[in-house]
Amino acid sequence: MARWLPPTAINRFRAIYRLLREREAATGEPCLDLSMGNPDRVPPEDLLSLQSRLARDPARALHTYAEDDDIGGFSARMVDLHGRIRSADHPHLAVLPIPGIKTASALLPLACGAHLRRSRLRIVIQLPAYDIVGTWGAGYLDAERIHWPLRPADGMRLHTDHLEAELSRRGVDRADLIFVIRPGNPAPVGATEAEWLPLIEHCRARGTRLVNDAAYAGLMPDSHASLASVAARYPDLEWMELYSASKSFSDPGARLGALVGSRDFVSDFELIKGNADSGPVPYIMAAYAEYLSDEPRARSGMSDLASLYAARVESLTAHLRRAGLRQACPTEAGFFTLWQVPRRVLGVDLASHAAREALSLSDAFNRLVARETGIVGVHFDGAPPGELPQPLIRYAVCTDVLSPRAQSRLERELPRLRPEYE
Repeated sequence: MARWLPPTAINRFRAIYRLLREREAATGEPCLDLSMGNPDRVPPEDLLSLQSRLARDPARALHTYAEDDDIGGFSARMVDLHGRIRSADHPHLAVLPIPGIKTASALLPLACGAHLRRSRLRIVIQLPAYDIVGTWGAGYLDAERIHWPLRPADGMRLHTDHLEAELSRRGVDRADLIFVIRPGNPAPVGATEAEWLPLIEHCRARGTRLVNDAAYAGLMPDSHASLASVAARYPDLEWMELYSASKSFSDPGARLGALVGSRDFVSDFELIKGNADSGPVPYIMAAYAEYLSDEPRARSGMSDLASLYAARVESLTAHLRRAGLRQACPTEAGFFTLWQVPRRVLGVDLASHAAREALSLSDAFNRLVARETGIVGVHFDGAPPGELPQPLIRYAVCTDVLSPRAQSRLERELPRLRPEYE
């Protein structure tokens, strides 16, 4: 028997989990895991109580397939809280519950007809990105992936002129789907209305569909403008924005979220979704619907969580800056920090080391630093093919970096890096 899929296509994060296990087995010492992007908290106590009560409720509707049922008006409440609009005030929009953004994102190429086209679907994806849509679209469904580079010189912000330059360079007049992540992963910056408007006009002029993964919107300050808050003004725009309970309420196990968007696009998505999943767990959706009915309570819970992460980010950022690392962009939301990879680290020329190990510069940096210090992040490459490398490293604070043990580790190991950029 033989495998039918190439093992080289291993998920980036599974490879890092392997790196963690190997380093800990070799040293007998736990790593400082700054790679994990999963919340280390749990949902608020009153939300857990609601879930517990409804899990014991014998009503059949709470334990059968939810399909696309919007139990208790959950979706509209989730959308209104995160998108900062009143979706009911916009009859050209539709809302829908989803079992998590990762699963929903994988369905987007099909919702745009990738399987029905004579020509290849063209998908624009930010670079760097946690590239689920690209993996499914280009890797599995033979779509054409077009990279939209985000640059440290611009603070990793959305610049539609960079997108249009990349389309022009490739001789492409339009894309079918543009997928962005704002607030970003791995670039933890939000978006302003001034950044959305030229992108919206680009999509309206070309008939391009626009999707924003807004998983971190619940941890964003008021300075961030949701796509929904701007796009809802344009009935001719084909768009969607996706939200998640995973990050907003430290509940990734719930596998629950919601989306909002133009009605036809949501209907296309709903058609594909109906053949891919049977909806979220109904009693959990019902618990969230009840919890979100008290909007001030929900906002207070998200604010408390955002404050916790902000304190952790501030501490970690100070340590990494003192060590000499250069930030690729500020952290405006969530629990990520993003850094430029230096030319030399730990006295090692990174280009030579990467060539010997047959690794990218960012991967080589992460493995070398992890092996020598036990501090592990996630590596990303931020330049499109054909451009000079833009190696990046993401360090998250989904572990308690404020603990005495973590602070001691950072103070002991980071000065050893001695990064050199010139």
